[in-house]
Amino acid sequence: MQAAATDPVIYLDNHATTRLDPRVLEAMLPWLTEHYGNAGSVTHAAGREARRRVDEARATLAAAIGADPAEIVFTSGATESNNLAIVGSIRRWQSLGRGAGRPRIVTVVTEHHAVLDPCEQLERQGAIVTQLQVEAQGSAGVPGRIRLEELERAIEPEVTLVSVMLANNEIGVVQEIAAIAERVHARGGMLHVDCAQAVGRMPIDVRGLGADLVSFSAHKFHGPKGVGCLWLRRQGRVIRVEPLVHGGGQERGLRSGTLDVPGIVGMAEAAKLAAEGLPEEAERMRSLRDRLWDRLRTAVPRLALNGPPLDAVDAAGRPVRLVNNLSVRVAGVDGQSLLATLDADGLYLSSGSACSAEQPRPSHVLTALGLDADEARATLRFGLSRFTTAVEVDRAAERIAAGVARLRALA
Repeated sequence: MQAAATDPVIYLDNHATTRLDPRVLEAMLPWLTEHYGNAGSVTHAAGREARRRVDEARATLAAAIGADPAEIVFTSGATESNNLAIVGSIRRWQSLGRGAGRPRIVTVVTEHHAVLDPCEQLERQGAIVTQLQVEAQGSAGVPGRIRLEELERAIEPEVTLVSVMLANNEIGVVQEIAAIAERVHARGGMLHVDCAQAVGRMPIDVRGLGADLVSFSAHKFHGPKGVGCLWLRRQGRVIRVEPLVHGGGQERGLRSGTLDVPGIVGMAEAAKLAAEGLPEEAERMRSLRDRLWDRLRTAVPRLALNGPPLDAVDAAGRPVRLVNNLSVRVAGVDGQSLLATLDADGLYLSSGSACSAEQPRPSHVLTALGLDADEARATLRFGLSRFTTAVEVDRAAERIAAGVARLRALA
């Protein structure tokens, strides 16, 4: 049954993208209209004004993530940042003739394809790539986390680059990045971390992470699409990469191309708002996420959780799952049919990564947990945001319960 015209649409796919915050749009608008100078045209006032605003935005963004402004390179988003970090650092390593033989890369089987694909491309070019497995669903460990002892074996006796995302985009599991960094650096390697999903859901301090390169994407935390950045450590362990895009020499020659001034302004404003909103926004999303889970497991029989328990914490009392993430599987229901039913009812969800939505294969993240193809395809992924309300959560649970009941009746 399709939603009536008066039924409000409910968007709970905030791991795929988030709504642009009106305050971010307000900050961007002047740079889309009356202030349209090219930040590279410093021979006149309009260009210098744009350059000044980019510099201010860079400083604002740096403050929000615990960085120095000189360490930030603006890109088109986390996919480009991941490629620049991974491919660029390996090319730099090769150009300097470091080490003997082929570069060694270690990553995780549950990484986003924006990490796995460039690693596979480098493997075809001669790099040695190892993909670490993760703890299975139902194991004694934290589902989705890597085992540190397996990392240690993979990086013996040395490693060039390790890439591990901070928080998974499908099951929300948070990795032990500081412990990973300690082990990687002991073997002389660099650590890249994809932080696309973490901003606004947990505190971000790039130095505290211990990473060397960190990727971000503005549209994941209520900023505009098409803009992101890569943080490269410039203090202590100075990290350099080879550029992938050549042309005008922008961003200190690391990423040529006309700077997206409105997008950069929007990303900085979104990052500032995300940092200022913690921890209140994170606690509110956690409460709504738990409310959704409680209502779903009451209303939908044979429902199971994917990923870590919602209340799991580490030794320091920090959540091991993103506060806005919920991934569940519904036994005896075809996932695509359920998503289509919910779409018609005005409830917008996904089963996994938006970048893999058109692939016929089940989610590589869920199968890495030990789920079979049917269980993976019967999964719903929920991503809440600062704009999600308790009313939406309750209505979403009602629509899902009704949709599951209809499909099970037909089956």
